[in-house]
Amino acid sequence: MSGQTVQRPNPADGGKPVLEVRDLGIDFGGLTAVNDFNMQVFNCEIAGLIGPNGAGKTTVFNMLTKVYQPTRGTILFDGQDTAKKTVVDMNKMGIARTFQNIRLFDQLTVLDNVKTGFHNAVTYSPLTAVLRLPKYYAQEREIDGKARELLKIFSLDDQADTIAANLPYGAQRRLEIARALATGPKLLLLDEPAAGMNPQETEELMDMIRLVRDHFQIAILLIEHDMRLVMGICERITVLNYGMMLAEGTPEEIQNNPDVIKAYLGE
Repeated sequence: MSGQTVQRPNPADGGKPVLEVRDLGIDFGGLTAVNDFNMQVFNCEIAGLIGPNGAGKTTVFNMLTKVYQPTRGTILFDGQDTAKKTVVDMNKMGIARTFQNIRLFDQLTVLDNVKTGFHNAVTYSPLTAVLRLPKYYAQEREIDGKARELLKIFSLDDQADTIAANLPYGAQRRLEIARALATGPKLLLLDEPAAGMNPQETEELMDMIRLVRDHFQIAILLIEHDMRLVMGICERITVLNYGMMLAEGTPEEIQNNPDVIKAYLGE
C-alpha cells in the first residue's frame, strides 16, 4: 500500500467536515448515557475519541451508525441529516466500523469474509443470482478480483483460502478492517483496534492506520485506550467523560489539559 500526498483540511480553515455531530444525546430509561456531545471529523483526518471506561465512547459509535437512535441532537454525514436512517442506510452513505470484540464470519474463508463487504456494489437482482445469468458471473468475478486486491494490501493474500477463525489475532484485526473497507466508506470507525495487541503489533497497526487513510483517502475516527497509539497518530482528539465532552484539541493540548489529567488520574 503505497502512500499518497493527501490534502487534509485544517479545521481552522473552515473546511467542510465529513461528519458533524451537534448536541447529541441518548437516554436509556431514566439514565442519560450521552448528553450535549459535539464533534467534527474532516476528510482524510485521523481523529480520536478517548475517555475513561464507561464514558460513553462506544455508545457514540452506536449512535453514529444507528445501532442506537439518538434521543436528541443532529448527526450530519457529508452534509446530509441522518435522522431516521438505519444501520444499512448509514453503511450505504459511507460509514463503516469495526468492533472492540472482533466480529468475523469465523467459518468462512478470509476471501469470502472480504467479499461479503462488497454488498453495496452488487447490482444484480435475486432472480439474476438464482438463474445464474451472465450479469451475476460478471459481477462475482469483479468482486473476487477487488477482494483479492484488498487482501494483498493487508498482506493477507496468501491466506485467502484460510478459515478466518484459524488466523492469528493480529491478522483477524486486519481482516476486519479490510472487510469494512470493502463497503467503500468515506469514514471508518475503529473501536479499540489495538485491544489485545502486543507492542510490536500495536506499532504495525499504527502504520497500517496511516496507510489506510492515505491510500483510500478517507477519514478515520478511533476509540482507543492505548495512549501511545492515540497520541502517535491522531491529529485531533475529543475526550468524553460521564457521557459529556470534556475537551477537544491536538494531542499536545489534550496531554496538558488539567481536566483530562484529573479525569484519568482521579486527582
